[in-house]
Amino acid sequence: MITRTASIMKQRRVILIALPSLVLFLFFFFYILFNIRVKSLLLSSSNNHSITLTKTPLTETKFSVLIGILTRPDNYDRRHFLRLVYGIQSSSIAEIDVRFVFCNLTKPEQRVLIALEILRFNDIIILDCIENMNNGKTYAYFSSLPHILPRHYDYVMKADDDVFIRLEPLSLSLKPLPWQDLYYGFVIPCNSMNPFADYMSGMGFLLSWDLVEWIGKSEIPANYTVGPEDKMVGKWLKMGNKAKNRFSDKPAMYDYPGTNGRCSHELIPETVAVHRLKRWDQWLNVLEFFNVTKQLNHSKLYHV
Repeated sequence: MITRTASIMKQRRVILIALPSLVLFLFFFFYILFNIRVKSLLLSSSNNHSITLTKTPLTETKFSVLIGILTRPDNYDRRHFLRLVYGIQSSSIAEIDVRFVFCNLTKPEQRVLIALEILRFNDIIILDCIENMNNGKTYAYFSSLPHILPRHYDYVMKADDDVFIRLEPLSLSLKPLPWQDLYYGFVIPCNSMNPFADYMSGMGFLLSWDLVEWIGKSEIPANYTVGPEDKMVGKWLKMGNKAKNRFSDKPAMYDYPGTNGRCSHELIPETVAVHRLKRWDQWLNVLEFFNVTKQLNHSKLYHV
């Protein structure tokens, strides 16, 4: 009996000693089997082009807009004010750059003060022309851009310095429109809704980049530079059989209430641009209507 018990105990010790080795053997066996299986499946899937990868959704490509505000070198206060107005705006679907455009400097103080502006803001374009409004400045603006800009834009806009442009509504109105052969703005005459009726008002009109390049190359614009600048642009495009895609953004673009007959109407929430803001009280009314300072945070540092 004692001998049998001793034999059983000996067998148990052997099993206990062998058990860790068995567990280790089984672990490595299944590990190798699992890896062979996975590699086999991956190779099979790769050969059959059937692997499905989770892809990051592609973000919508933003289009680009250059807004050139045609102004005069001595309009320092207006430029600084407009930098505030446009500096607090942005667009979720477009990359919009605002630049101030004028002709050659003529005064010593301009060379100093405007140089400071360029160093600080880098938002000025100085054209090689004599300062004017209807004697070729708009032609100089469009025709020069392909040669002086470090990049091209999808759209180029010419705007006055007495217009308030809302960048997000502008970009939303451009989103569904073609990127080629486009002429966009506020069509003249004021009571017309037909974008082909005549030309777009000089308050702010936009051209696709291909038309900007055409202006720089064609002899048609070069031979018709003197006259109402917005009317001349319409004439160029008509003579060149260009701008087959046209869009007049009425009633979202208009003149300030009571300033220009049928071209004017009351301020509306859908506004893209308001023109003829000649006085500070008009600007104040517009800025308050659109609540442009709503993003101002409360702070102990100021009381507004």
